[in-house]
Parts: sequence; structure tokens; C-alpha cells
Amino acid sequence: MALHISNTAFVKALSRLSPATGRPVVGCRRSPWVHLHLPLRQRPVGRDCLCAQSTVVGARRVWLSGRPRVDGQRQSSLTCALQKKSMAFGSSEVGSNVMPGVKAELGIELVPCFSDNYAYLIHDEEKGVTGIVDPSEARPVIKALEKRGLALTHILNTHHHHDHTGGNLELKRRYGGAQVVGPAADKARIPGIDVALQEGDTWHFGSHLMHVLDTPGHTRGHVCFYFPASNAVFTGDTLFSVGCGRLFEGTPDQMWSSLSKLISLPAKTRVFCGHEYTEANVRFALSVEPDNEELQARAQEVKEMRTRGKPTIPSTIGLECATNPFLRPSSEELRRRLKMGGNANDVDVFAAARRAKDRF
Repeated sequence: MALHISNTAFVKALSRLSPATGRPVVGCRRSPWVHLHLPLRQRPVGRDCLCAQSTVVGARRVWLSGRPRVDGQRQSSLTCALQKKSMAFGSSEVGSNVMPGVKAELGIELVPCFSDNYAYLIHDEEKGVTGIVDPSEARPVIKALEKRGLALTHILNTHHHHDHTGGNLELKRRYGGAQVVGPAADKARIPGIDVALQEGDTWHFGSHLMHVLDTPGHTRGHVCFYFPASNAVFTGDTLFSVGCGRLFEGTPDQMWSSLSKLISLPAKTRVFCGHEYTEANVRFALSVEPDNEELQARAQEVKEMRTRGKPTIPSTIGLECATNPFLRPSSEELRRRLKMGGNANDVDVFAAARRAKDRF
């Protein structure tokens, strides 16, 4: 059963339910227009219940094999297939953003680089294409490819910083001109770029349709890559686990607008960010929201994972809304700790949180 709701107060209350417990979550702003897919019988709102924003996309560029074409079809830009996904290469169900007649098999594998960077190896077995998202350096990527007997066909960059593009040229040379895909606004600063994408563009990685989100703030040309059918978004240095990127080239208003796009994605969307910063981010988050029970539980989980040498990535949009102070400007506790009055707007609260983190 599908229900379309426009009652702002109801949707705000619903969207603040915890993805873990079903209890109300205070602070995270969500869209007032929500498309709900409800079962025939009631059940508690939890990890298996999803609020997803649905939008209509008009004529735009769609990239296939490096060539643009115009696609005027009305389709959802924020749809999501509900499936479990292994961090190792595996299969996912075919969704509306997968090419017809093709079984989706998008694999995602974390590739540690430098001291705390993460690149991501992505693979579509059906189409035989393999990509790397934000390669800081070439050697770990080559090692991961050789381990799986794969050849690199694509390099995807979220922004121009060297710790996200440092491996581009060596990988492109080694793998016979692997195609480099990156933000149009930063085209001049992306080494070896072949395909420049921007907000509203979609691009096919094998059988998978990727949506491009402009997310300036950390850098002026930052983008995020969203794969709806695989329930995954690659956020680079815009959104971290329990944190967000520093504002090197953008303004608080720009960054808050960028983060707002991300928190409008379905709650079960997995967040693959560019760094393992979660422990430090949790310490700051607890300093401004110490009574947040979801955050307390997450802090313990993160501690245990890092003690075992395990990555804390991926997170999810729902988990970030419950625990990430940069996504929670309506939290009364956060406002009180930051000495922000009740009349302060979301951008002001976000900016105060970012300044506090910079000093932390």
C-alpha cells in the first residue's frame, strides 16, 4: 500500500523515529514530502521500515559509455531496493535504476589507503566493469584488483583533493586508459578526467544507474555518487560517519544545503565516506549531545569495532540522522550546548557545530 503524505507536522514526527529502536529521534530535518510503502499489517518502525523521498526528474543528460543522451522520462531519482548487501562482492536485486533484463551484481569492497583514507572498489560482474572510487594512491588498489583477478575500467572522484585523486594517473596508465569520472565544477583539478558530471546527471556503471549530487562545502566542486538500486551513496568528504568535512572552499549555507540532500535519501541508504574518522567524531558528538542514547550506543559499538581493527564504514543515512550532530540542528540539547537560541535557524546551528568541531 502506498501513502502520500503532505502533513508537515506528521512527517517531521515520523521521520525522527530511530532506525534502530523505533523511538523518536530529535534533531534531524527531513523532507515534508515523503512516500511511504506500508505493509498490510502494522509493525514497529525499525530498520526494515523506510521513508523515502520521491521526486520527478525532467529532461537531463544521461551518460552511457561516456556519451551523453537526453532522457526526458519521468522517474524517481531517490528510489531504493530493500536488500541486504555484503561488503564483499555479491548480488543485489534488480531495481528501477538498473538496466532492464540485467541481473544487478554490484559489488563494493573497501580499500584502505594512507593512514585513514578509504577508496572503494566497485564491480558489476554481469557487464564486466570495475571501478575505484577516490583512489588516494595506486598500490593498494592494484593489490586489491590483482587479488580478485580484475582489470580497472573506471576511476570515480568525488573531489579534487590529492588524497582522493592521487592514484588517478598511475592507475589510468597501468590499466590502458581507464575512464576517469568526476565533477564538472572541478574539471580543471581532477587528474586525467574524461567524463565531467554535475547535479541532475545520471551515468551508467555497467547495468547500474548512478545519480550525481552536487554537494559543495568541503570543496566548491564536490559531488556525491548515489546508486539507488544498490542502496549506496559515496559521500567523499561531505558526510562522514558521525561527522562532516571541513569547509575549505565553501560556506556553512552551502554545506548545510549539501547535507540536506543526503539526509533526504532513504534511511537505509549505506554511506561510504572517504575517511575512518568515526572515533574522533564520536568524541566530539558526545561533547555536544551527551544524553543522546543512540549516540551512546554507537560510541560503544565504534569502540569495540576499532579495538578489533574493524572499519566503522559503511554507516546509513538513518543512523547518521540519529547520531550525527551536523545533521541534528533541531536538537534542543545540541542548541543548548552550542548556546544557540530557539530562534536560530538550521544553518546557524550547523555553522556553530562546525566551528566547535574545528576547535575541539
